[in-house]
Amino acid sequence: MRDLGTGFGHLLKGQRWVARHGRSYGFGLVPGLITLVLYVGVLIALALWGGDFVDWATPFADDWPSPWTGLFRGFLTAVLFALALLLAVLTFTAVTLLVGQPFYEALSERVDRDVSPDGTAPESDLPLWRELWISGRDSVRILVRAAVWGVLLFALGFVPVVGQTVVPVIGFFVTGFFLTEELAAVALQRRGVELRERLALLRSRRMLVWGFGTPLGLAFLVPFVAVFLMPGAVAGATLLARELLGEETRDGAEDPSEGEAAAGPADPEVSSPPAPGH
Repeated sequence: MRDLGTGFGHLLKGQRWVARHGRSYGFGLVPGLITLVLYVGVLIALALWGGDFVDWATPFADDWPSPWTGLFRGFLTAVLFALALLLAVLTFTAVTLLVGQPFYEALSERVDRDVSPDGTAPESDLPLWRELWISGRDSVRILVRAAVWGVLLFALGFVPVVGQTVVPVIGFFVTGFFLTEELAAVALQRRGVELRERLALLRSRRMLVWGFGTPLGLAFLVPFVAVFLMPGAVAGATLLARELLGEETRDGAEDPSEGEAAAGPADPEVSSPPAPGH
């Protein structure tokens, strides 16, 4: 149970880190804003025409007596929108990280340097195009796993009582796990940790992962919150990745008295994406 609190602590530390480094925070908002516009458009379209889709998909209910047809289709429409919202939460991070790979990579490296006792950060030797390819490929694999869970939970949602109580709770823990994987992948991929090994690391510390990802997933359900929490979530996931790998972290790195001025007038790590060779 202690790991639950530790994971939540990393989430808070990440938000505090970006609060002290305003330039990094502002830079990290851009990919989330782009993705948000796309997702809002899709959800609005689903809200407007989701009922028509359900009507088309359930012709067998046309001859049901009133009010059963309306109740049945209304329930399916609500479940469809809820499933879309769950998938939006699961995929928002993956899409945002893919859009903002160079931005978040720079942010994660800066966090590593800030908390490392020797002031260094692991660097990838792969060119940028290769990193983007690996990130996109791994994101698709994670989304396939998340989609399988989503379909399973959708089906279990029809089970009386359990579907309205236990299943939503399981859904939030599943969401938290996959959110954490996507966020921690920024730091772990830079260290050459492959997807299979990343998943094994996360499963070995499930309570730590749930403590970080589950409250974040709940927060992401609030409109627009995900955009503003993403930079801090990447920073916190970098701290979590260091703990998973047993890397030493400088205690003083979380000192709230450390101001933005400590970064100096120039901030090359976040003023532009990393060069293709890094």
